[in-house]
Amino acid sequence: MSLPHAILTALLEKPSSGLELTRRFDRSIGYFWSSTHQQIYRELGKLEQAGRIRALPAAAPARGQRKEYEVLPAGREELAAWVALPEDPRPVRDPLLLRMRAAAVVGVNGMEAELRRHLALHESQLAEYREIEERDFTPPPEADADRLRHLVLRGGIDLETFWIGWLTRAIGDLEEG
Repeated sequence: MSLPHAILTALLEKPSSGLELTRRFDRSIGYFWSSTHQQIYRELGKLEQAGRIRALPAAAPARGQRKEYEVLPAGREELAAWVALPEDPRPVRDPLLLRMRAAAVVGVNGMEAELRRHLALHESQLAEYREIEERDFTPPPEADADRLRHLVLRGGIDLETFWIGWLTRAIGDLEEG
């Protein structure tokens, strides 16, 4: 997945300014595709130069006014072509797993506390996802677009559930040792 495709998706959902986009990334897309504000603004410029988005005309000219962007047909076509492409799963690249492997050779000092910290973070994220699900997807959605959004959220819920289970087992194994 790439940032331009995440931005095109967000703008097709709702035309937005760069600031609004960064806030939306912080609240939704950023859960599974994170990006800095600078990266978003830089990519908006590239997408506009490539003719995939355009800034909407301002209601009244004003200095320092935020530009609001919308997706052009070329941007929609690019996104649709990207959605149709096959893509293999990516290997897991998690620093905690590498640190655990390193702890196997240098000693586990502090590793249990770090696992507990990660467990608390995943429990907090899971609680947040469940709140979003309760708020936004009760009753279950009927429209295809909403069902797909719910499936993305369910993927996050399932991943957090996996990490909580795995971390709980890992902590238990270290306590036994």
